[in-house]
Amino acid sequence: MRLRLLLLALGTFAVGTDGMVMAGILPLIGRDLDVSISVAGQVVTVFALSYAVLAPVLATVTARWPRRRALLTALTVFSLANALTALAPSYGALLATRVLAAAGAALYTPTANAVATGLVPPERRGRAIAVVMGGLTVATALGVPLGTWIGRTDWRLTMWLVTGLGVAAFAGLALLLRGLPQPAAALTLRERLRPLADPRVLGAALTTFLVFLAFQTSFIYYTVATFPATGGDQDRLTLLLLVSGIASVGGSSVGGRLVDTWGPRAVIMSCSAAYVMFAAASPWTLRTMPTALAASALTPLFGWSIAVALITRVASLDPANAPVLVSLNSSALYLGVAAAGGTGSLAITLFGDRWFLLVGAGLMVVATAVAAVTTRTPRAREGAVAPDPVRV
Repeated sequence: MRLRLLLLALGTFAVGTDGMVMAGILPLIGRDLDVSISVAGQVVTVFALSYAVLAPVLATVTARWPRRRALLTALTVFSLANALTALAPSYGALLATRVLAAAGAALYTPTANAVATGLVPPERRGRAIAVVMGGLTVATALGVPLGTWIGRTDWRLTMWLVTGLGVAAFAGLALLLRGLPQPAAALTLRERLRPLADPRVLGAALTTFLVFLAFQTSFIYYTVATFPATGGDQDRLTLLLLVSGIASVGGSSVGGRLVDTWGPRAVIMSCSAAYVMFAAASPWTLRTMPTALAASALTPLFGWSIAVALITRVASLDPANAPVLVSLNSSALYLGVAAAGGTGSLAITLFGDRWFLLVGAGLMVVATAVAAVTTRTPRAREGAVAPDPVRV
């Protein structure tokens, strides 16, 4: 069982590196394609928005496919798209390849998370999701700093690295991933969206949207936020990303265990409060390397604990329909990332390179308030153990 989860995490490692490494190479993309860093940041917006829109559509189209076939098809599209990104001759062509890469990611990640929840008993769902999400956190720990360092002179080398990771994930899954649970009966797109009529599901999706809007408003423009500490030096930036990534791995692991012990609501509320505190201090802590290193360790520790709790929360609302709910949650997540590209750019324009960070902290306050309102029911601990799910 553990091997299967690790194989799924290998794919999310490739997808996660692709989605997050852009934060470290945006200035290089801007200079190469002769656009500003704010315009270059819209590469992230296009990827995330495409993911959010395509995830439920692709889930519907591939609903009758065996899970293994869906995962391998997703990685094929993903790897091809990143090879085309590495070859993109213009900014317009680059945007087009990011749409294709998003299609592969939109099919892979929800499928992998849903498979993980079906491989373990209810009381271990938090840890199973943490293992699969561990691919994303290891991507922040290794893939993002490695990609940033490799691309320090040519961002296209970074995209070839991502392509290689996708191919490696495909090979591992093709050779070793067998005997997955088959999908349930196919659902129409309307049926996939129907759970949003449930206030609990809508509240969970809205919370996820706001949390990732808060995260990414700062992270997409991480090179701008940390410039006072790094002085534009790519080696210093790589070190900060490495520390942040290692902390993310710890946050994901700890978050999974805390969710299984306390339930998702307690983790969301407590870790969100801690995140707000550190995010609000970032205009000061990111000014020097010593304090930036500390902030890079503490902020993602709480952030990734929240991320595990968010997925567990939505999956536990109706475990029998977990694939549908996880897919909707993934769309909400990427809508948040897509909105963050524009929000961060606007915040920099309005408040400058230093104070725009407070916008992310403020958005997390809003996310925490929404979570508090939408989880204050007797079902607040439904993610810890869900022996008697109620179908949506």
